[in-house]
Amino acid sequence: MQWTSALAIFVLFWVLAAFIVLPIGIRSLHEVGGDVVPGQEHGAPAHFDPKPILIRTTLLGVVMFALYYANYVEGWLTMNSFGFLNPT
Repeated sequence: MQWTSALAIFVLFWVLAAFIVLPIGIRSLHEVGGDVVPGQEHGAPAHFDPKPILIRTTLLGVVMFALYYANYVEGWLTMNSFGFLNPT
């Protein structure tokens, strides 16, 4: 696998990890008891700190990519494992 392909696949895993990690640990203004400005969404986060989200996202993305790459190298799961290429 070329490094550019590996980088593109890692970016895809990182974005997927961001969608998984983003809602974890977020408290809304309603849950915290904060004041809601007129027109503001009641589910808006009371405090948004991107640093822990980026760290968790990167760690999860690295783990997912490592599992993908290990499968790519070792060939644990292939299309034949699921019977897609074996019609019988």
